Amino acid sequence: MNDAPVIVHADDLFAGYLPGIDILNGCSMEVRQGELIGIIGPNGAGKSTFLKSLFGLVPIRKGTVKLGTEDITNMRADELVKRGIGFVPQNNNVFPSLTVMENMEMGTYQNPKSFKAAWERIGDLFPKLVDRKNQRAGSLSGGERQMVAMGRALMMDPQVLLLDEPSAGLSPDRQDETFVRTREINKTGVTVIMVEQNARRCLQICHRGYVLDQGTTAYTASGQELLKDPKVIELYLGTLGA
Repeated sequence: MNDAPVIVHADDLFAGYLPGIDILNGCSMEVRQGELIGIIGPNGAGKSTFLKSLFGLVPIRKGTVKLGTEDITNMRADELVKRGIGFVPQNNNVFPSLTVMENMEMGTYQNPKSFKAAWERIGDLFPKLVDRKNQRAGSLSGGERQMVAMGRALMMDPQVLLLDEPSAGLSPDRQDETFVRTREINKTGVTVIMVEQNARRCLQICHRGYVLDQGTTAYTASGQELLKDPKVIELYLGTLGA
């Protein structure tokens, strides 16, 4: 991966929800094409805020975000989707009153003609969604709803996928399934940036990890190196790292 081009570069970001109150305090990240990047850290470290700032949902007051060579700092989310960035939020990530198929159609609202080919591609990745295509998303299990959310974000064939705590609230079996699916998505060529509370499992599957603390990048290394780092184990993995 080291010789792949840089696809996302966030440099010295300061950002927050309220004027004058920064949650990110100089956060930086470099992501190469085809990488699976994991972001871990304690509660309140700014992990989800960082992801949302990349997708234009939290105002960046200082610093820059680039997609390839293009400056996309504070660009609107719909414009970012056009440029090949998908985002799966942690909560409220499906349209519960719509069927699975209708949710997928919402994923191609910017290019409806691409729906048929995109649905076939997503069906290969998530065959359960084909079986449930006429079922309302609100009646699905948590793991199935997560599949719908990920599938919808992939309908526009993004080059970068942002995942905000995809395993949150799922049973251990469904969590494992989500991590397997995430790796499968990455293997198709999609660059993935994933925020996760399940730090150990996240580091097991990612190429590189970033540890955020108090709104800044505290550590970065390969997932395997971070799993074995005594300081990371003590501060962020606890008994899970033993």
